[in-house]
Amino acid sequence: MDDLYIKKVLKGDTDAFKYFVVQYKDMAFTISMSVVKDEYFAADVVQESFVKAFQHLKHFKGKSKFSTWFYRIVINESIKVVRKNGEKYIDSEALSTFHPANEPVVLTQLKEDERQYFINETLIRLPANESLVLRLFYLNENHIDEICEMTGWTESKVKVLLHRARKNMEILLKKKLKSEAKTLI
Repeated sequence: MDDLYIKKVLKGDTDAFKYFVVQYKDMAFTISMSVVKDEYFAADVVQESFVKAFQHLKHFKGKSKFSTWFYRIVINESIKVVRKNGEKYIDSEALSTFHPANEPVVLTQLKEDERQYFINETLIRLPANESLVLRLFYLNENHIDEICEMTGWTESKVKVLLHRARKNMEILLKKKLKSEAKTLI
């Protein structure tokens, strides 16, 4: 489907680019959040990435999937933001505006929301490369070779990062859940 819309855009149908925005905006935001750790910067990165993808679509060779090419742009733009601003703006405590106890939802939805909350909180606390590789592998369901293509990392680096990220995520989740349990008691 991507190929059809690429051809339309290249032929001058700029409205056809909306397809890519709708299709890829959520994962682009997720990927950017992995790196920049701030939703406002991530939103800016996603917007800038779509602009760059539109402007450089004629350079897309089709050797990989469009999503792989586009997510590479998102990763590069995210890294630029971190380098430009440093990590001084990252405040993971300020990012946690969700309070599950205040949500009027059924118990099963509340459990799912809490689960998502703790996972996102933990991903924010992980180093950017570990958060990114977990999101790409588990949330976006990319294969290791696709992650290598998006990030420019070797296969062994991706595998090591995945292993390290899973271990660090487990450690952080245990700490977070233990401290949450203490505050509830």
